[in-house]
Amino acid sequence: MIQENPPYPYEPEFSFKKLLDDRLADVKYILQFKKALAIVLIAGALLGALTAWLWTPSYTARLTFVVDDSKSAGSAGGLSALAGQFGFNLDGLGGGSGVLEGDNVEELIKSTKLIKATLVSAYDATQTLADRYAAVNKLNKKWLKYSPDGKIIHFPLNGIHNTRLQDSLLHEMTTLILSGDFGIAKPDKKLSFFEVNATMKDEKLALLFCNRIIKQSTDFYISTKTKRLRSNVERLQHRADSIGVILNRKTYALSSANQSLLDINPAYTAAGADVEVRERDKIVLTTIYSETVKSLESSKTMLAQETPTVQIVDEPELPLKKNKLKYSVAIVTGFLLSGILFSLYALLTRKKPKT
Repeated sequence: MIQENPPYPYEPEFSFKKLLDDRLADVKYILQFKKALAIVLIAGALLGALTAWLWTPSYTARLTFVVDDSKSAGSAGGLSALAGQFGFNLDGLGGGSGVLEGDNVEELIKSTKLIKATLVSAYDATQTLADRYAAVNKLNKKWLKYSPDGKIIHFPLNGIHNTRLQDSLLHEMTTLILSGDFGIAKPDKKLSFFEVNATMKDEKLALLFCNRIIKQSTDFYISTKTKRLRSNVERLQHRADSIGVILNRKTYALSSANQSLLDINPAYTAAGADVEVRERDKIVLTTIYSETVKSLESSKTMLAQETPTVQIVDEPELPLKKNKLKYSVAIVTGFLLSGILFSLYALLTRKKPKT
């Protein structure tokens, strides 16, 4: 016997009126528990006020700087600015194609290496920024279980002789900082302005971290940008100094030979040849020295042209911006959350009427 396919289940048509009636029925059901609802709402508002009272404030240090690189500010820079007006970003083309150009500056400042170097700088005479950061965020007590002697872990100044454990904890702090305590942005893609923000629970810590991360980044940026030219200048300078010393010796030797030539019998021609050889060596050395000094001055000029300028526009100043949870926001949030949670609980535990 062939069994016929069962009919499809009946699906009622969607109706806004029915949906609205169902929600009104839910509201009427919840309002049946007026006393319980009022208690929950008051408790939520009080809990919000308590949260605002116990909330630990944070402080935001803001710094703005601009990078002026004469090499990358040519025609390609003008083309990039023009394209930016139409929504295109050409920072990776032409003059801005270097490793430390354009948006790469942001990634440089957020690098783990520079953040660690900043953390191991001095906070005061007794502790580093890493020590203070761990204290205000209560990480030093959390890390006691890792301490080999049961004492709070400290970080040496400038990261000298760091242990494996200290390096691991510095890496953890760096991750926490990058996850929300620190950020850099470019407010306008058409300009070379960068804005750095450091938000921490200690006002002095936020100020020092913001200033020093820029100092670390600036030194690294300029050093890397001009490394090849500085190396060339140092090499030429060393060569010029060495040739200058030899040239001075040749000059004195030639003068002494000329003086001795006056007292020698003219019949001896070897003395005259010696003077001629010394004079020829001096002329050669003088020519080499002149060309070396010329190359040195040219390299110094190129180094000055290639050295970028990082100019601080706005520095963070005390008192810093204080971020604290407002009582009004906390009370309203607690009030709404408690009402929503109570409503969900009441609707989920509602018994369906028997049919």
